[in-house]
Amino acid sequence: MTHEAHVRAHVHDHAPAATWSMAARATLHCLTGCAIGEVLGMVIGTALGWGNLPTTIAAIALAFFFGYALTLRGVLRAGVDFRTAVRVALAADTLSIAVMELIDNGVIALWPGAMEAQLVDLLFWATLAISLAAAFVVTTPVNKWTIGRGKGHAVVHRYHR
Repeated sequence: MTHEAHVRAHVHDHAPAATWSMAARATLHCLTGCAIGEVLGMVIGTALGWGNLPTTIAAIALAFFFGYALTLRGVLRAGVDFRTAVRVALAADTLSIAVMELIDNGVIALWPGAMEAQLVDLLFWATLAISLAAAFVVTTPVNKWTIGRGKGHAVVHRYHR
């Protein structure tokens, strides 16, 4: 029996107990990928003199890329084939990353002067830190809700048992 078949054979049909701790860990995992992508996208866009829209698009695209990549790495380590691992990462992270990016970029867009701040400005880094913290606070209940329904990061946890 392959590892994937073994995991599927032992997956229960009921949703796991969703604790705040579990939701916070899932959100922190998501935040890590999002932060890597956000910072990299903003640094690239700002350093190359791109406007706000292309810089924001690059940051969001890289946040999704790194968010999925971190999940993909863990699922592949569990012995799952690449195609299945991609489906697991998409199922586990899409809503979480989308909410995180909406909040994160919303805070930055609404913060006076943040969109014009440069890499050397304290405002650039302070706003980024505050926006990621706000995204964590808003996304944690979303992850708790999805995990409690056997979705989101609950899908990944099935492959870590």
